[in-house]
Amino acid sequence: MSLAPDPKITVENLSLFYSEKQALRGISMSMPPNHVTAFIGPSGCGKSTFLRTLNRMNELIDGVRIEGTVTIDGVDIYARDVDVVELRKRVGMIFQKSNPFPKSVYDNVAYGPRINGLRDAKALEEVVERSLRRAALWDEVKDDLKKSGLALSGGQQQRLCIARALAVDPEIILMDEPASALDPIATAKIEELIYELKSAYTIVIVTHNMQQAARVSDFTAFFYLGELVEVGETKRLFTTPEKRQTEEYITGRFG
Repeated sequence: MSLAPDPKITVENLSLFYSEKQALRGISMSMPPNHVTAFIGPSGCGKSTFLRTLNRMNELIDGVRIEGTVTIDGVDIYARDVDVVELRKRVGMIFQKSNPFPKSVYDNVAYGPRINGLRDAKALEEVVERSLRRAALWDEVKDDLKKSGLALSGGQQQRLCIARALAVDPEIILMDEPASALDPIATAKIEELIYELKSAYTIVIVTHNMQQAARVSDFTAFFYLGELVEVGETKRLFTTPEKRQTEEYITGRFG
């Protein structure tokens, strides 16, 4: 199911197995650049598992086997010669629970650039400021960059994790229910940030909140029991879904 003439991400006939248990079944879809694609569906339907196939994070789990292809800009990310560390620089990940390092705000953001060899103090300062600005956090922390990232509020911690991901210049940002642990005000800030970031990044978000998918995404994919039921423009999918299962889910009749 292609959403754009020149997709950023293309998935073809992807299946995933945890040992003998099949978690994803023959998924094919594409995701366009500089748009937000949301994955919705009931708990356990495979949407987070599918998200993690886009930066090979499932490989960290024993017994996982993947069939099919995932390409980014036409390159198969599961090819043997692909550098997984380099791939995860290009494809950043934001988790459901914010996970700042037990370091200062500054060191959290500078961590990735330092690992990648950036040592110049002035250049690091510029990266940290730029990343915090992009994550809409700079004005709140600029006078206290030595403060522990763990001392920030939940919403600030999540934006710090976004800044940390942005600091290594990714092209794609994966977000696994990034606002599910946050209060409504912090959630609104994250949603506003997602809207602003898509001009520079391709964003894929898993959310259990259908209103959130409707607010932030350009395209929505509905998953059920490890299968992709339907994908399309968000407005169209929420108003005139093609599949009965999709309609029943978004109208609250199951899930």
